[in-house]
Amino acid sequence: MSVAISAAPDGAFTARTPDGAVLQAFSEGEGPALLLVSGLGGTAGFWAGNATTLARSFRVIRFDQRGIGASSRGTAPCTIDQLARDCLAVLDAAGVERAVLLGHSTGGCIGQALGRIGPERLDGLILSATWLKQSRYLSGFFQARRTMLDDNPQAYAATAVLIAYPPAWLEANWAVYEAALATAPSTAAECAVVRERIDGLLSFDGSAEIAALPMPTLVLGARDDMIVPSFMQDQLATALPGARKILLDSGGHFFPISRPDAFTAKIVEWVGELR
Repeated sequence: MSVAISAAPDGAFTARTPDGAVLQAFSEGEGPALLLVSGLGGTAGFWAGNATTLARSFRVIRFDQRGIGASSRGTAPCTIDQLARDCLAVLDAAGVERAVLLGHSTGGCIGQALGRIGPERLDGLILSATWLKQSRYLSGFFQARRTMLDDNPQAYAATAVLIAYPPAWLEANWAVYEAALATAPSTAAECAVVRERIDGLLSFDGSAEIAALPMPTLVLGARDDMIVPSFMQDQLATALPGARKILLDSGGHFFPISRPDAFTAKIVEWVGELR
């Protein structure tokens, strides 16, 4: 299968949606188009380290999701389907007809939705630390986080980092924890954006459409992920006929950051096989 090649210059650009959101996006490198979609945090910055490596092989496109970072909120409800349509707006603004989408955590739910809404735009789908539908574990976890967000945003930010990384890695990279506290939601508007995003992911269930997705799919996970446990990667891969599944032995939920070399190597290898 061919992967679309686009040669627009590197740099920042914006995408506008019909409801008025303005999405800040970035393009790096040349080659097959690879759209990076981050999780609950929704930032382009999540991918900063990975993008540098991946841009040696691909045209990497990443963006701040609506209401996050430098992107405005718009007026549409913040559902997973809406976030998927926002991805189409970013691809259109970048002049990209087809791409491989790499979605992490909630970004993987967005990728599944885009595979249903616009399958003709995707040459491949990489689902990283994501899920097919809610489990009791996942629902309990995010409902607890939603309550914590309302009661104590600093604790919300702190616990998010403490559970997302392997303890030894976080001990050696403590600046990550400090940065999370410094950027914790601090206003009512910021908390409202996070709250609606949690509500969106809690309502996602891709099980009715997953088997019909026509594009090649890679399922990635880590065996020590305490946010989206590996049994959920097993469930997702089982529901996807022909999908490849790779589980790293360690790395926690944010293994793209804690295990960047292993993560990007798997991405480059798998996308290379699509050509």
